[in-house]
Amino acid sequence: MNMKRMRGRHHRSGGSNGGSVRQQNGQIPLNRNHVFDSNGPDLRIRGTAQQLFEKYLQLGRDASGAGDRVMAEAYFQHAEHYFRILNAMTQAAQQNQQERQERHVRQRPMAVSDGDDVAEEGAEESASEKARPGSDTELAPVEA
Repeated sequence: MNMKRMRGRHHRSGGSNGGSVRQQNGQIPLNRNHVFDSNGPDLRIRGTAQQLFEKYLQLGRDASGAGDRVMAEAYFQHAEHYFRILNAMTQAAQQNQQERQERHVRQRPMAVSDGDDVAEEGAEESASEKARPGSDTELAPVEA
């Protein structure tokens, strides 16, 4: 048999990872619109983490109402899994937002504060000149 053919037989081209939801570093992508293929206890469901969480929660309630405690627990465990994914996504989004705000705050005061410092120093000097004893100008109250 041809060796080149054997080596390339199980290779997937195009960077596809076979439909797996995990990235190369082993983490779940933290994009709210990411579509998951979920293999539940007895069925396969496809949707976002929010949709899967709600669906498994409803299936768990239905199974619990029907008296099937084992299947209900399995559905609730699947719902909890997607709930944790939602929390991780929310946490990552908040952290990214906080980092963006910190970068914005660090960049903005440098440009604005350079001009303000000069103006404030001038105001302090004029106030101190007014308060000097023996100066020709009248003393006037200075607002801080």
